[in-house]
Amino acid sequence: MHVLVVHNRYSSAQPSGENKVVDQEVELLRAAGHRVEVFERRSDSIADRSLLGKAAVPLLVPWNPAVRTELAARLRTERPDVVHVHNVFPLLSPAVLAACADAGVPAVATLHNYTQICPPGTLQRDGRPCTECVGSAPLPAVRHGCYRGSRLATVPLAVSLSVNRRRWWSGVERFFCISAAQRDVLVRAGMPAERLAVKHNFVPEPDIRRSGAGEHLLYLGRLAEAKGVRLLMAAWGEIAASGGVGVPLVIAGAGPLEREVSAWAADRDDVRYVGLYDTAQCRQAIARSVAVVAPSTWLEAFGLVVVEAMAAGVPAVAAGHGAFVELVEDGVSGLLHRPGDSASLASRIRRLAAEPALGREMGRAARRRYEQHFSPAVGLERLVEEYRTAIAVRTGSRRNQGDGIHGGQ
Repeated sequence: MHVLVVHNRYSSAQPSGENKVVDQEVELLRAAGHRVEVFERRSDSIADRSLLGKAAVPLLVPWNPAVRTELAARLRTERPDVVHVHNVFPLLSPAVLAACADAGVPAVATLHNYTQICPPGTLQRDGRPCTECVGSAPLPAVRHGCYRGSRLATVPLAVSLSVNRRRWWSGVERFFCISAAQRDVLVRAGMPAERLAVKHNFVPEPDIRRSGAGEHLLYLGRLAEAKGVRLLMAAWGEIAASGGVGVPLVIAGAGPLEREVSAWAADRDDVRYVGLYDTAQCRQAIARSVAVVAPSTWLEAFGLVVVEAMAAGVPAVAAGHGAFVELVEDGVSGLLHRPGDSASLASRIRRLAAEPALGREMGRAARRRYEQHFSPAVGLERLVEEYRTAIAVRTGSRRNQGDGIHGGQ
């Protein structure tokens, strides 16, 4: 199969699970013998633009005509079987869909978040769930400055959502939702259910697994409000006040709360803030964990770190909403806490830390779950199956259009 992957890479200054997923899928397909090429832009390149070029970037968010021309020409020359779209913000834009239509190549798109119905893609505002823009014009997002706390920065996203909604819904043969929870939200918001398929992300086989009970608890991810970092700090304060759990908390990552987290950790002897880890360091840290903690306050569409923990035979303590509910079997392969409740989070952490035998049992169950649902073999099978479905749908549509024309004559 010949696949062209379209992706606007996020800034390298912060870890991106989406960049990681794209790279892993490309590698997986190539290893299986498929021909895979990439059409991409990099957000890092914005820093090298002139002042005028930087000022023009917001104008490209809703529509980048140069991308349409360039991609359409490439598609006509290379004729891939399918185009797989990931992120198009801010330099690619939904013009990539027009290019696919121009060249007559079917497109599929992975929905890594909720940007189809919410300008910043989080369905959250001020640390709480928010659906004000769902099913209506995204004016509330602009009014509240939902993207990076800026009304001006939110405008291009709101405009793009408004003017391109129908283009997305009609220009993509299959949307890949990365969890059933995400699909349910999108269907309720009015997206065409027949085009929404659930295709979980997979995780490569790690080169290291947990062998004992673990030596620390681990938070691994972006240091942001929506990820529940402040909730974790509050829960850890409660744990420490009651005597601790005998192992330290390790926090790895970067993000807007980095200074706050670093200062908080510096004042404690039971917390280590280690900054950004590379891939090998992440795998080692996970394999040495009592549990991986994922206390997100927003409705995670997936939860890559939870599945990475599963692969290493490590249980997770995660928020009991969004995709975590289907990833973690509560009481079997991990524990779920009440979303936004620091006391509930603290109690789940205490339980796993206090019962090593339970942690090992849950770790084995997590590993089995990974093998059954999130391994590379499962991921490859599902991905190729969805590509073939999209191609068949486009081929059938063309045939029906041709029959209709012939019948009218």
